[in-house]
Amino acid sequence: MGWWQLDADTLAGSRFVVSPLAEVFGCLKLLHAGQGAHPGEHAWLGAHLPAYRARLAADPVTARLVRAGLGREWNADFLTPAPRPGEDFAAEVGRVRAVDPGAARAHLRLSLAGPLPAVLDRDDLAERAATLLEWVWEETVRPSWERRRRVLEADVLARTAQVSRGGWASALGGLRPGGTRWLGDNRFQVNLHEYPPRDISGAELLFVPVTPQRQGWVSWTERERYAVVYPCAGVLAGDGGRTVPAGLGALLGAARAGVLLLLGSPMSTTQLTAVTGQGLGSVGRHLKVLREAGLVERRRAGRAVLYVRTSAGDVLVEASGPPGATRGRAHKAGSSGCGGPGASIRWHDDY
Repeated sequence: MGWWQLDADTLAGSRFVVSPLAEVFGCLKLLHAGQGAHPGEHAWLGAHLPAYRARLAADPVTARLVRAGLGREWNADFLTPAPRPGEDFAAEVGRVRAVDPGAARAHLRLSLAGPLPAVLDRDDLAERAATLLEWVWEETVRPSWERRRRVLEADVLARTAQVSRGGWASALGGLRPGGTRWLGDNRFQVNLHEYPPRDISGAELLFVPVTPQRQGWVSWTERERYAVVYPCAGVLAGDGGRTVPAGLGALLGAARAGVLLLLGSPMSTTQLTAVTGQGLGSVGRHLKVLREAGLVERRRAGRAVLYVRTSAGDVLVEASGPPGATRGRAHKAGSSGCGGPGASIRWHDDY
């Protein structure tokens, strides 16, 4: 397993942040794979995959760059700069575009674990990568960015609350079940690969959610900033069709029970309306009843009002049905830059 050594000050100063570029890169990986994790991703791919493939078919050099940069076991370092809190997409992709041509080629050799194809032995690789990322942003992410951002902020809120309730060990273990966990003795497991440990004490440590549900990677900028990118709990769609346990449905009504199941991670009324297919008025009435019964509570994240299950709501869901009905609660328990050519690229890999 791969793990990082970090001191108490590094962990105490770490934080959760939202990165538009991380979301775009996760979507690029989803387009590259061509397979979604739930119906919402299937629909998204249906809308955007044909145009993506047509674009690469018309640009064979960039198509080869994508295949090389998204390696089997790790990503090319320069494609995944560790985010800087508060940075917008233009600034983030600008750092990709500014990568030295020699460094970009070196990172691709490492992601390929072999020699660079002749077609990629050129100086415009960073420019091509940035241009493709801008296309993914403009065509597939930006139109839904405000919605995505609310989902990501809800995840950050849930995980920050989990840190205050259960400590960092509890929160880190839920980032990617089976992939991340606190090992004790100042050791944080970041993936399952057998790579040498890395001491990151004194660096800035960031945790970055993305909505694509099979995407996750780690990255760093020199030894100054490290990032763990993980799938967020509040996916954009796909949970609305989960089966409501018969007992819970009989107690609350199927529609209201479905809302309670979804609130294992914070969601707004707008999100609940989109995921469940129920009207805004109906969702509002369900939330009112659930709040009065002490099963959900309201939280504010900036200008957004989010709803999440209380401990009593968790207990009711857990007691009422099979393990699949408590998936949201498991999520709630959980809430890159350009190293030099000599850096071990394997630390910038997928989970």
